[in-house]
Amino acid sequence: MTRIGGIEAGGTKWVLAVGTGPEDLTVGTIPTTSPGETIARAVAFFEREGPVSAVGIGSFGPVDLASGTITTTPKPGWANTPVAGPIGERLGVPVAFDTDVNAAALGEHRWGAAQGLDTFFYVTIGTGIGGGAMAGGKLVHGLSHPEFGHLRIPHDLDADPFPGSCPYHGDCWEGLAAGPALAARWGRPADELAGDEEVWRLEAHYVALGLVGAISVLSPERIVLGGGVMQTPGLIELVRDDVERLLGGYQKTGEIVPPALGSRSGVLGAIALADF
Repeated sequence: MTRIGGIEAGGTKWVLAVGTGPEDLTVGTIPTTSPGETIARAVAFFEREGPVSAVGIGSFGPVDLASGTITTTPKPGWANTPVAGPIGERLGVPVAFDTDVNAAALGEHRWGAAQGLDTFFYVTIGTGIGGGAMAGGKLVHGLSHPEFGHLRIPHDLDADPFPGSCPYHGDCWEGLAAGPALAARWGRPADELAGDEEVWRLEAHYVALGLVGAISVLSPERIVLGGGVMQTPGLIELVRDDVERLLGGYQKTGEIVPPALGSRSGVLGAIALADF
């Protein structure tokens, strides 16, 4: 079987892979530095580990899907950066391009926790919050692509006076519940806050509020929750309980589960993107 290249292009690192699926996968990681340097290192990886017949890219965003470009990202030096075109040209292969979270959703659908489902969504909660969704067996796109992390969710300023950390919206979902928001609110990074009940009950509540908004629109058969923050022991159970409470018995939703592919959902999904 022809091997395919996959890139999970993140804001701090790019995960690169060559293979056909979970059982046939060569993986490497490079830091996200300048666009020119990062793209050159990615191309060198595929030249070394290939050949590949195509490359799939799941990228941090926002992105323009038609042109394969990262657009209005606040990451210094990366705004309005073409990614798909330069990689395809240098390797001489077709390139499929989507968001990193849509790629992760596709990976979980092909090989992981969402196999056989028509409608579900994947949300990652870590350095940021992002989501990818499938409805009717197809990834959801629109004028651009879903931006789950920038949903506006209820924020009781008396209970939580933290103004939010999103540079665009302040207290959107990402601004209240992503890893940087946890660190800014409590003065310590998330991995140093384990065991603090007040911290994680508030975090679970914000995660649940965002999920309920998405549930109300998509009516998913399952929800897959990934990302570094969601690896906190006991958090997914708190989220499940709060989602059930917030839904109030009015509507049904699918179970809430961790990704079956672990940290490789994104890069495997990138391979699936390019498996034309």
